[in-house]
Amino acid sequence: MPDAVHVGSGKVRELYALDDERLLLVASDRISVFDVVLPTEIPDKGRVLTGLSAFWFARTKEICANHLLGVRDDGRSTECRRLEMLPIEVVVRGYITGSGWKDYGATGQVSGHRLPEGLSESEQLPEPIFTPSTKAHEGHDENITRDQAAGLVGAERLGEVERVAIELYRFASEHAAERGIIIADTKFEFGLDEAGALMLADEAFTPDSSRFWPAEEYAPGQAQASFDKQFVRDYAESLGWDKAAPGPELPVDVVSGTRARYLEAFERLTGISFDSYADDPEAVSR
Repeated sequence: MPDAVHVGSGKVRELYALDDERLLLVASDRISVFDVVLPTEIPDKGRVLTGLSAFWFARTKEICANHLLGVRDDGRSTECRRLEMLPIEVVVRGYITGSGWKDYGATGQVSGHRLPEGLSESEQLPEPIFTPSTKAHEGHDENITRDQAAGLVGAERLGEVERVAIELYRFASEHAAERGIIIADTKFEFGLDEAGALMLADEAFTPDSSRFWPAEEYAPGQAQASFDKQFVRDYAESLGWDKAAPGPELPVDVVSGTRARYLEAFERLTGISFDSYADDPEAVSR
């Protein structure tokens, strides 16, 4: 990329500087589970993440401004604003699952939220809850309480983040429900522009940052079928892998099954065929 300088690598994305105000975020086809990047890639995964994020950024900017400036013709590269990123990640949970389910089973709480007794795995919560976590540069993010998060970003800013995150979740959940998808939970990252305004960044409502469940198969009391990388997590766990690098290679059927799930989520949520997006990435932003 002659117009860009490589400045960093994430588990899935490569980050380039375009100038003092703009960055280029390139979504690879890498997949990570339990914070370990696996040696096998999922074809077209990066374009699904980029296209879905652009779709949601275009539709949620009235709730919260975002970093998106444009999607390049390759469908996996996003030009975005430089931001000062907040040192927390935010998960909004509408259903009790994943690490939240484990915490609830042990303590009856999730990130300081005392939940009703007797909830079943995957059950819908009475109201969505806001659960912040640390941003780990290595290893696992850790759930923290609201008070701990306020200590990192300030009480007033955290209140704004909480309000915006729950409003974003409600908006996307209603849209997804009309298309047969339950968004069980989702992760956000936020940053500040030069004026100190809050902005949504990184990605939004993708299979990497969210749990997407097919509504027609939803049955509380158990783990759910999904359109996200849970399929890969389940395979990796079935091997007895210790969740330390290096991760296991994925067989052809897991790769093809995961790709199919990602593409189906994309097409259900956007109403656009993946091939149409590949031909015209700006289609998702219209």
